[in-house]
Parts: sequence; structure tokens; C-alpha cells
Amino acid sequence: MIEALKQKLGEEVEKLQHELNVTLPNEIRKAVELGDLRENSEYKAALERQQFVQARLGLLRQRLSKLSAIDPAQIPNDRVGLGSRVVVEDQQSGSKETYHLVFGDALEFEDGHVTMASPIGRALLGKAVGEAAHLRLPTMVRQLKVIELQTIHELSKEVI
Repeated sequence: MIEALKQKLGEEVEKLQHELNVTLPNEIRKAVELGDLRENSEYKAALERQQFVQARLGLLRQRLSKLSAIDPAQIPNDRVGLGSRVVVEDQQSGSKETYHLVFGDALEFEDGHVTMASPIGRALLGKAVGEAAHLRLPTMVRQLKVIELQTIHELSKEVI
């Protein structure tokens, strides 16, 4: 999961780097050739896009640096953590729900994906099978009992 996210972010960095170094300089050069830069919308648009691409590259590089610092060995084997798939049972209604904890900047969220920084992610983080998580909502407090847990370690073995 971590490696897949690093690969996706790396691919985006490559595309943006190409745009910054090849595409945008060509657009700026063509706009300069058109003449008066004070009233040249193509020139202004290219410069704005260049600033956006530079900012996005900075954010992506920062995120890749943080991802590289994550040690999968530090993620617990028996408690909810990054990459865990958790089945919980609502103690009031008895309904079961499945959640998969992901990074907050995951590129594509699927059904059941929650970020670790979300209220439900924070409530579940660190819980073991049999423990109850208390999810505080504006109108009530939900008690969710962890009934099944697959950690990132178990899930990565399934992929292999």
C-alpha cells in the first residue's frame, strides 16, 4: 500500500516535471513571440500554471519524503493502524461496517476507505479485536466494537 502510493505520487511528479521543464517553457516562448506581455492572456495563463505546477511538485516531494520515513515494522500486527481493514459492529443497531484506513491524500478513495485523520479513523486507531471504539458525532456517541481485523502486514501477504 505504501509502495503503491509512492509509485502513484512518483508518476505524478514525473508528469509535472515534464510539464514544468518542456511544455510550459514552450507555451511561454510562444506567448512572448506574440508581443505585448501586459495584455497577453496566454502568457499570464502559462505563468499561473507554472506557479501551480511548482507548488504541487513541492507538496508531492514533501509527501514522498514523509512516506519514505514510514517504517512498516512500526505498524502494529494486532491493532488497527495504517492500511488495516476493520469490520466493526455498531453496539446500538447491531449493523456491521467495514473500513479500510488509508492516508489522507490517497489519490482515489474507494467505498469504505477512511483516512486515519477522520473522526472514525481516529476512533479506530490502536484498537484490537474485541475492543470498542467511541465515535463522537454532533448528535450522539456511537460505540463500534472491532470484530475483525486485517493489518497491512496480512493484507500485503494476500497481494503477493
